[in-house]
Amino acid sequence: MKNHNQVTYGLGTLGRDMVYTLISMYLMFYLTDVLQLSTTVLWWVTAIIMAARVFDAFNDPIMGVIVDNTHTRYGKFKPWICIGAILSGILTVVLFADFGLTDGAFIAVFGITYVAWGISYTMHDISYWSMLPTLSQDLRMREKIGSVARICASIGLFAVVSLVVPITTMLGEASGSLQKGYFLFAIITVVFMWVFLCFTVFGVKEPRLQNQSRAEHTSLKELVRIIFKNDQLLVTAVAMALFMIGYSTTTSFGLYYFKYVYGDEGMYSIFALILGVSQIFALAVFPVFGAKFTRRKLYTAATFMVIIGYVIFFFAPTDTMLFIGVAGLILFIGQAFIQVLTLMFLTDSVEYGEWKFGKRNDSVTFSLQPFINKMGGAIASGITGATVIISGMSEATGPQDMSSDGLLILKVAMMILPLICIVIGFVIYRRKYILDEKMYAKIVEELHERNK
Repeated sequence: MKNHNQVTYGLGTLGRDMVYTLISMYLMFYLTDVLQLSTTVLWWVTAIIMAARVFDAFNDPIMGVIVDNTHTRYGKFKPWICIGAILSGILTVVLFADFGLTDGAFIAVFGITYVAWGISYTMHDISYWSMLPTLSQDLRMREKIGSVARICASIGLFAVVSLVVPITTMLGEASGSLQKGYFLFAIITVVFMWVFLCFTVFGVKEPRLQNQSRAEHTSLKELVRIIFKNDQLLVTAVAMALFMIGYSTTTSFGLYYFKYVYGDEGMYSIFALILGVSQIFALAVFPVFGAKFTRRKLYTAATFMVIIGYVIFFFAPTDTMLFIGVAGLILFIGQAFIQVLTLMFLTDSVEYGEWKFGKRNDSVTFSLQPFINKMGGAIASGITGATVIISGMSEATGPQDMSSDGLLILKVAMMILPLICIVIGFVIYRRKYILDEKMYAKIVEELHERNK
């Protein structure tokens, strides 16, 4: 069953991440360069997207409470996965549809649709990831299941990144307009999401955990206690947040770096593809290293790889891809390891909270992951926007228009600030995180005796 779940659970997120990537990375391009909205409408759209992100982030823990309080014959996760996937799929297609609306009418319809999309995507995002702790309490099996899920998520992400331009162009030429090309591409990604989620909904078998406490109702008041009283969950959340702020900031500057520092934005796609392959490879081999080394050692080694990658990147000459490529490989391999490790820390804090408070809260605990990702992305967007303006990139057309001070500001914002965030997160983990393999085994054994 465990090996079966390892595959069927992981496949479920391949299409989900295709849809999320399409919305998060290419919806704005669709609005600006395909629909060519006016400046006034774009300001309204930008404000709606930012406000919706903040609202959606704070909505995640509430959705976690709702999922934890769900009791049906099909479990508490799968019903919300189905409802959320169906609704978010339909709304994804609507966002890329052209109804011929303009000005206030467009703003109103877009705002309602985008907010509704965020709520519906949260439904299946929270329920999907909070299913992970229930699939196994064996540390190594959890690492394998989590690694496969992360690999599938990365495949979905990089599939859209590498295919969106050629496929939308091809579909646009066949249908008569680029707008229809994006509309058809949105339909394709939604179909992929629905098909691959069927593997999870119909294929995953949830084992009955012998030491799992009886499920009880969770109130919104208890939500605060669950998050802030679970010290290991809180430490993990802070470390994850600092890492995501750093990682999201660096990746947000990718295209800007190749255009204004390296001088060839066309190399960005090749660079991103190489990094994507290296990240997937790192996720695939993580269980091998996880079986030989402790998580503390792996996290330390991965952090040092990230540090080395940033240092090489910062001082890399801009007349060759060699040093930039090496830096990117080291950086993203280390990042991939940290990504899986923090996911495992979050997973283990479910049993820690159950052991400490006598109550299990899978969904509330895992609601922090998308909350952290969204808030990290929001902060990274703010840093990116401010840097583009302050450095002079907003008025430049290429490297020839950038001053040395402007280039320095870009590199500091892209590499130094993220590095500081990631190192602080690592220091907090080293000093405050005590839930190692030995302690986790003790907790599982005590829960087993307590609930026998």
